[in-house]
Parts: sequence; structure tokens; C-alpha cells
Amino acid sequence: MKTQFVVPRVVYFVGIGGIGMSALAQWYAARGARVSGSDRDTDSPVVAQLRRKGIEVREGHSARFVPTDAQLVVYSDAVPPDNPEREEARRREVRTLSYFQALGEVSRAFPRVVAVAGSHGKTTTSAMLALALVAAGRKPTAFVGSLVPQFPEGSNLLFGGQDVLVVEACEYRAHIREFAITHLVLTNLEWDHTDYFASEDAVIALFREVIARLPEGGVVVANPTLPLVARALAALSNGARIVDYTREEAPLLLVPGVHNRANAQAALAAAREVLGDDAEALRAAREAVANFRGVWRRFERYGQSAAGAEIVDDYAHHPTEIAATLHAAREVFPGRQIVVLFHPHLYSRTRDLFDDFARELSRADEVYLLPIYPARERAEDYPGVSSDTLARAINTMSGNARLARTLEDAANKLSAYGPDNVIITMGAGEGYKVARALREGKMQG
Repeated sequence: MKTQFVVPRVVYFVGIGGIGMSALAQWYAARGARVSGSDRDTDSPVVAQLRRKGIEVREGHSARFVPTDAQLVVYSDAVPPDNPEREEARRREVRTLSYFQALGEVSRAFPRVVAVAGSHGKTTTSAMLALALVAAGRKPTAFVGSLVPQFPEGSNLLFGGQDVLVVEACEYRAHIREFAITHLVLTNLEWDHTDYFASEDAVIALFREVIARLPEGGVVVANPTLPLVARALAALSNGARIVDYTREEAPLLLVPGVHNRANAQAALAAAREVLGDDAEALRAAREAVANFRGVWRRFERYGQSAAGAEIVDDYAHHPTEIAATLHAAREVFPGRQIVVLFHPHLYSRTRDLFDDFARELSRADEVYLLPIYPARERAEDYPGVSSDTLARAINTMSGNARLARTLEDAANKLSAYGPDNVIITMGAGEGYKVARALREGKMQG
């Protein structure tokens, strides 16, 4: 149910450089709020974009950064409760919300909320859907988990009207519960976020709950032949219905891979639900999906290194995503040697999906592993889990894995690869900085 939304005059973001946080910050700014924030890493395209839009971003965290007249403080889930800015907000009794709580409030101001969820493909599907609706003459607002070159200013936010909201809905820590969903796009289901979900049954239980809560007339766009999805869909009630996205014919795409064809089908099926039987609008939507050029960090082609190797960056951080990215690379670059720089993300995920990671990475011709990106975790809590042990496991599977101790070390090692090679920097960490360094020739000795 749509509710009245009152925009605070002054909003501060703790961890504003996060991809979702930055989109929400831009939305508040576009609605007239004075927005600022902080982040520990300010060397990113996301922060650069915020600054171009006049949003102040400070490096590091300090209580003195919080504006004296702040009315709302929004914090990233990656920011712990003892963060000095969160503590300062509590001391001053400033209203404080997590990113997903704040975005959930925004969602309740829209009569139609299309939430794109699932284990893989959320970002691409969300971007495709938003662009399809725009091409069809609608004015959606969209929050996408990556920068989209085809959005105005290449943003991760499409600031549109108040009729339809397209939003990426992450299952981690059950955040998807925060949204007032009318249309759920469920790309697929798999066990991930293993630090929160004890098993795939726990993932299914959450989605059963979300599906059961859909309002009368609600829609789930999904592939009901996927076993885990089918188990979740069994909870459908309240007169909601299932739309099988596999019945959509995917157009010829500019972006490679079987997984992107499935993303296109899901986006078009969801667009059809919003647009109805308007044949001209549907034709325009289909054309927009066919002309979709991809998003930041999703099989993003950086050009060539100084030595002539092709450079690709991809966010793949789960074994299934690694498999899809490697398959797409073989499709796009037949006959070339595939060299992967992988930045494992989280000790828990590396531990729980260890054998799958080793198997899929062993399919590359060569692999370099950076130290595990800890994010919210500590190495001492996961004894024996490391990139060293993963490299050894890859090599027992006839793989060819070595270690890169730092980003600079990785850039230097990869700079030697020439025209017969494709270098893919891969993972949810900071590997894209190596891709950038290779393209710009800024290796350090």
C-alpha cells in the first residue's frame, strides 16, 4: 500500500561508497535533501560519481563528520554498531536506519514495486527491465546494484516517477522483507551468503515467506522448472500468480552468455506485466533489451593492456557465477588463453563452497589468487581458510593457480601477458582496480 513519504532535509550516509548506499544517497539528493557521507574507500567510480553530483564524501569515519542538523543517518550493513558516526547519531538521538530499512521506506511510497531477487543476475535483470520500461514510454524509478552506462550520467539510480519502482532485493540477512513488493522477479535460487543462511533450506524458507506475503493480484516472475525455485513457489497464496519467464523469446543480445539470455527473458516477462497488452510498448521494450550494453563489473571489457592482452572485469564471486563468466569468455574469445585474477570474497563463503570454487576456477587456463577479501569477517575466526589452500586445491584438479600477494603484485604479474591472452579480474573485492591499472599502464615496481 502506498504511503506518504516525507523527505528529511539533511541526510548523512555511513558507508556512502557502497553501490546501494550511493544510489539511495542520490535519490534523497534528487528529492531535495542535503546529502553527505563517509567511506573508508573513496577511490572508486561510485564515489567519483557522487562527487560529480555535488555530494560531499569524506574518507574514513569520525563523529565530527555527522552534520549538526542531520535528521536521518543511514548506515551500510558493512558498518559495525561501534562505528563513531553511528555512535554519534545515537548520542544525539538522530533517527538512524540501515540501508535496507531506508530503502524499504522508499518502496512503500510506490503503488507498484518490482523487486528483482535471486542468487544471480539481479543487477543485469534490474537494469534491463528499467531500460525496457523507459523505452516503452514509462518513467520508472530504479535502484540498480551497479553503474549503468545507459542511465543518465551512467548512474546506478534512474530517477523517474512515483508509479513504478524497480529495485534489487537482496536476500542477505533477510533484507528482502523490508520491501513492499507487488511484483517479484526471482531469477534463480542457490545457497549463498553462507555466513547467514545455514543451508539452502534456509534460503528457500525466506523466499517462501516473501512469496506468501505478496498481495492479491501480485506476480512472481520465475522459472518454475528450477527445483529450488519450485519449492519456494509452493507458498504462493492470496490470489498471486506465477509468470514463467522461460516462455519469453530472448532477442539477440549484445551481452554474452546463456545466463544473460535468461536475464533478458526475466526482464521482458516483468516488463510485460507492467506494460500489459500494449504491442508498441512491448516492441520498444524488446528492442531496449536487445541493445542493452551491460553494466559496471559485469563482463565489462576494459580494452587491451600495454602488452596486448584483452582485459575483462566481472563481479563473479560465487562458483556458479564463475562458471557463467568463463563460459561467456570462451564464447567471446574462442582460442584465447583465459587468465583469471580472483579475489575471494569472505572467509565463510570460501570455506563453505570451497570444493566448488576450486573446481570452477580450475577450468581457467591460469589463475592468480589475491588474499581473501574479509569485508565483515576476521581471518582468525576461520583457521585454515586462505587463498593458499584454495590454490593448492585448484592445482590438484589439474588447474594452474598461483598467488598474488597485493593488487600491485597482481598488476605486475599480469602485465606480462600478451595478445594470445584474455585477463579476467574477477570477484566482489577490489580486482577491478587491477583491470584499471592494466588498462592505464600504471604498474608499480
